[in-house]
Amino acid sequence: MQFEQEIRYRVLKILSQEGNLSQRDMAKRAGISLGKVNYCLSELAKRGMIKIIRFKSAKDKRPYTYMLTPQGLQEKAKLTIRFLKLKLGEYEELKRQIKQLAEEIEDEIAPMISEPERIEVLNQIIDS
Repeated sequence: MQFEQEIRYRVLKILSQEGNLSQRDMAKRAGISLGKVNYCLSELAKRGMIKIIRFKSAKDKRPYTYMLTPQGLQEKAKLTIRFLKLKLGEYEELKRQIKQLAEEIEDEIAPMISEPERIEVLNQIIDS
C-alpha cells in the first residue's frame, strides 16, 4: 500500500469512528503531521469522499465537522481490504521467518541444550 493510501485509510477510519475531531486530534490518532491531515481532508473533500460542515457557533469552538459520504465509505472499504491483504502478506512472511529460525534452533542449538530445555524453547515458539 502506498504511503498516501495508508494516510487516506487512517483518516477515513478515524472519520468513520468520530467526525467531530479537530485536525490536531486526527493527526495525533493517525500518527501523522497536522499538515498531512489538512492536505488529506482537502483531497478527500475534492473527491467527494467527505463533506465538511462548518459550525460558526459551536460550543466547543471546533469550527468543522467531517462526515463520510457514501463514496467515502466505499473508498474506506476498498482501502481496508488492501490493508488487510498487505498485513496478511506480512504475517505470512513473519511465519516463514519464525519457521526458519525454529529450524535453525533445531539444527544448530538443539545439540547444545538438554531435551527438556529444547522442548521448552520449541513450545514457547509454537505458543507465540
